[in-house]
Amino acid sequence: MINQLVKKIEELKAPIVVGLDPMLDYVPEQIKEKAFSEYGETLEGAGEAIWQFNKGILDATSDLIPAVKPQIAMYEQFGIEGLKAFHKTCAYAQEKGLVIIGDIKRGDIGSTSKAYAVGHVGKVQVGSKSYRGFEEDFVTVNPYLGSDGVKPFIDVCKEEKKGIFVLVKTSNPSSGEFQDQLIDGKPLYELVAQKVAQWGEEHMGDSYSYIGAVVGATYPEMGAALRKVMPKNYILVPGYGAQGGKGSDLAPFFNKDGLGAIVNSSRGIIAAYKQEKYAKFGPEAYADASRQAVLDMKEDLENALVGR
Repeated sequence: MINQLVKKIEELKAPIVVGLDPMLDYVPEQIKEKAFSEYGETLEGAGEAIWQFNKGILDATSDLIPAVKPQIAMYEQFGIEGLKAFHKTCAYAQEKGLVIIGDIKRGDIGSTSKAYAVGHVGKVQVGSKSYRGFEEDFVTVNPYLGSDGVKPFIDVCKEEKKGIFVLVKTSNPSSGEFQDQLIDGKPLYELVAQKVAQWGEEHMGDSYSYIGAVVGATYPEMGAALRKVMPKNYILVPGYGAQGGKGSDLAPFFNKDGLGAIVNSSRGIIAAYKQEKYAKFGPEAYADASRQAVLDMKEDLENALVGR
């Protein structure tokens, strides 16, 4: 799957992943009104509104982008109905030919991690038959429990030719409370990166590993250092746009070939119509605003990578 992701990035010249992290506040009133008229102001109504919102964005942007990243917590808050919307969103993105990065941030003891891996990127056995619970191609993994929590994902991904992105240096303000702590003179995030590089050697695609890393856009100087530690690992870069990251910060995350990183923008794209810059589109054309936001992001990244 990493080969497919790299190919799509090269074809589209867009190292962009759209974060499908819907809140009901992002959903235009006309979509909510229609969903609530059919299902009431219920969890089912909320799930339907979110699904229709996502569908509009996918229809408007799928020809421009290689991948989407639905954040599962935004769906889980609505219970089973939210998970149904998550499943529909992933299935529809798959129909559109998109690579799906499930932002699930799982990581637990071995047997539990295996169950997470089977549920999200593998197949579960039911009697004589097997089924896929979801349609993700990659998932995000928390490495805090060490190899015990990560290896089950790698094992399932080897079977399925799928991949993971391991949290290395996250974009949130308090990430340094643990991730920046020095161990034998090196920050913890660098030690995690070394482990990711090691794990990555065990599961290689043509040019890049199926094992990638998450490194926040808000720490470009760390991105440069970690790029050297993980030359064959794709870096998923959150924090662009709404969290403060911009194209000019991101060149260090990429290799000289212009590959090696994919940049996520969530509410900067899916809620673009709420920004002053895209207000002319209005709620009715929210998906067109999202499309324009993708085009603007693509241009911003292209300008940042000129000459690399």
